Amino acid sequence: MVQVLEKPDVQQRHTPPKKRVRGLWPRLRSTFGHTGPLKPFRLLCQDIRNLRKRYTSDWKVFNQLVFASAVYVFFANLLPGITFASDLYNLTGRNWGTIEVVFSTGLCGVIFSLFSSQPLTILGVTGPFSVLAENIYTLCQSSFRIPFLPFIAWSCIHAGWMHYLLAIFNAHDWTMRYVTSFSTEIFSLLNSVIYFHKAIQELERVHAGLSFAAFLYAIIGAVGTFLLALGLATAESWRPLFHRYVRMGLSEYAAAISIIVFIGMPHVGELAGLDRETLAVSSSFRPTSPDRSVFFVPFWKLPIGWVFGAIVPGFIITVLFFFDHEVSSIICTIDRYGIQKPGGYAWDIVLLGTTTALCGMLGIPPANGLLPQAPLHSESLMHTAKEEVAIVSGDGVAQVEIKEVKRVYEQRWSAFLHAGGILLFVSPPFMHVLGLTPTSVLAGLFLFMGEQSLSINPILYRFLYVLTPPSELPSLPESIPSYWDIHAYTVLQVISTIAIFAVTLTKAAPMFPVIIIALVPVRLVIMKKLWNRETLRHVDQWACKEGTPEDEEDEDARRGPTEEAPRKAMVAGSQQAGGGILEGNIV
Repeated sequence: MVQVLEKPDVQQRHTPPKKRVRGLWPRLRSTFGHTGPLKPFRLLCQDIRNLRKRYTSDWKVFNQLVFASAVYVFFANLLPGITFASDLYNLTGRNWGTIEVVFSTGLCGVIFSLFSSQPLTILGVTGPFSVLAENIYTLCQSSFRIPFLPFIAWSCIHAGWMHYLLAIFNAHDWTMRYVTSFSTEIFSLLNSVIYFHKAIQELERVHAGLSFAAFLYAIIGAVGTFLLALGLATAESWRPLFHRYVRMGLSEYAAAISIIVFIGMPHVGELAGLDRETLAVSSSFRPTSPDRSVFFVPFWKLPIGWVFGAIVPGFIITVLFFFDHEVSSIICTIDRYGIQKPGGYAWDIVLLGTTTALCGMLGIPPANGLLPQAPLHSESLMHTAKEEVAIVSGDGVAQVEIKEVKRVYEQRWSAFLHAGGILLFVSPPFMHVLGLTPTSVLAGLFLFMGEQSLSINPILYRFLYVLTPPSELPSLPESIPSYWDIHAYTVLQVISTIAIFAVTLTKAAPMFPVIIIALVPVRLVIMKKLWNRETLRHVDQWACKEGTPEDEEDEDARRGPTEEAPRKAMVAGSQQAGGGILEGNIV
């Protein structure tokens, strides 16, 4: 019999909580005291200690794979960014354009690469925030009758101090621990729908502003960009065609190659005579709006009533950014990436609040954690490593064996180089290059991004089961009576996504992040009464930890009420440990 020695569980190192106390003051003291879940700065202090341990080693790792990852993430981040820039340019009254989006993405990326606890997370301007900003602009113009930039600046400033409060009072422990894949899958599907909708909006603007012949070519350019990128993305499966490194290059730079091809195509032959709409860019390092000359907003000139009124959109931005950034950080550090160094959610939320407030004052859109770019960053850094594993045989003799495992290069160079490269594009020569991009090509990129996000969403595959004859479906565990509960669960996710997207098209659009958060108690409180427990256990799981809500309920029932509180406290302690280890190769 062979036994693998495992590392001690972090739960064993957690100090059990004190006995239950009664009375308001004792309860407050137990909640905010030394061992309480809301003890101020508890996670922040731990994150700072972890950051000091890992910081030097993060700069000691640099090789060809790290550089290739930086180039890959550069294109994966810049190209979607300028796509959203085209949309923001038209829907925020030209207050935000290409230079603002590029400036924000590069600046926030550099700051996070230098100071964050988890440098694998990639930052950029996201689709959900673009929708939110566009609707805030509409409200400022049609209902509030106030300038957009000072109002959004105050919204970002308020969001900044709200991020600080979330970090100070350890929000990660008492919020994300309750999030399941039910909510994260809906959020991911919403991102895909937003991408497809943005593509249609781009083509609608081309149709309104250009001749019919130019519009037809714009459709060809959009569909061609999408199909070429989609085809090249599968290049690694073309074996034995081409050399392995050629296939790898075509696959990793599929979107970039497709965009370059269709940027150049309109300049060939008779196509050069067609009128076309290109990305609007600045000719110098100055804001897009002709009413501004510097990247700074006189936010103090906003009437005091609207300064306090901006707390509401500030709260909504906080909810969206906190949820989006936490999910991005979690997904790019899941078990398959073999993360060993400790991360830090609380410190990164402080940093995110700082960059959000800074972007608001500079008059540029704030950046936060990106999906799917963050996990794609981790994927591009995967490599095979050899580790020592201690094995004890049946006679008690310990042996050390070498085992090959998949790991990610945990370093800061790829994040720093890609963000620094993006920041270079705020200079006039590079900005001129971006200005050659037809907006129809960006529509094709939106389609490609939507497809890439949708293709890895479990909702898609479960929805295909709805359309599959029962005789062709895979067999289910005996505890699940039929597929009907699974179909109902999937249809509910699709309907929820459609409903949230419909809200984004109305004046209530700024509230959609709150609706997404509201899905968490719906899953934990209401759905468990309507669905078979085994069905929920089969299709859903915790987003931040192993297991399902049903597993936790079963464990609580086995342990009994006297042991339930200590177990929950130990789970919080294990999450507080930040994940991973810094020293040793222990398995």
